[in-house]
Amino acid sequence: MPEGDTVFVLAARLRRALDGTSLRAGRLQVPAHAVENLAGRTVVAHRTHGKHLLTDFDDDTTLHTHLRMSGSWTVVRAGRSIPQRVRPDVRVRLAAVDGPTAYGILLPVVDYGYTPDMNALIAHLGPDPLHSKFDADRAVANIAAQGTRPIIATLLDQKVIAGPGNLWANELCFLRGLWPWTPSTAVDGQRLVALLERAMRHSATVPGAMQVTTGDTRRGRTHWVAGRAGKPCLRCGTSIRVVAEVNGDPDRRRTWWCPSCQPEQ
Repeated sequence: MPEGDTVFVLAARLRRALDGTSLRAGRLQVPAHAVENLAGRTVVAHRTHGKHLLTDFDDDTTLHTHLRMSGSWTVVRAGRSIPQRVRPDVRVRLAAVDGPTAYGILLPVVDYGYTPDMNALIAHLGPDPLHSKFDADRAVANIAAQGTRPIIATLLDQKVIAGPGNLWANELCFLRGLWPWTPSTAVDGQRLVALLERAMRHSATVPGAMQVTTGDTRRGRTHWVAGRAGKPCLRCGTSIRVVAEVNGDPDRRRTWWCPSCQPEQ
């Protein structure tokens, strides 16, 4: 599943392509909004909050989308189009006058309406580490409020902190030497949040650093534990372990850890 840093970079790409342009075509190819015609609107801004993308228009309306597991966006320059075989999968098409076209493909979430209503859809989310006004104190308090909940589950809860997904949750636990099932109240939340903010911001803003948590871009060495079940820990050589899913996680995501670097507590 795309995480906050990937959506942040996606927004920057769409911003460069569409912000400030008028649309010659704008269609939302989903049942709830099939009759909407965005042609003539001007794209004002692209915003993100965690994994959520918001596209603002000049008539105080906003498009809210989420990639989840299946979605993606592609941008093609003026005069070009996407392959015929992909067109049935298009859910959003935004074509700038004399400019590029952005296609939202297989997007599982497409909402459109007045901007305050779209903002309300994300009001339940926790603070976003990639926002310029990230409220780190609130993030720390949110972690502490989770009580005995395992820190791996806390880090995946978008109501606690918006943005980190399974990759960042697992890698952060390794980097802080945390057994993934450590109770949230037993974690130094301030240090964990500071590392999360620094790591995700580095990933989103430094060329070539996207989700490279080890600093090593060689194949098979970009992550400390995520996706490395049965392989030797890059720090100590111990075999990386994995369990099938995070307890209570509706997306049934896996947890990886090094038993030596992240001892049970």
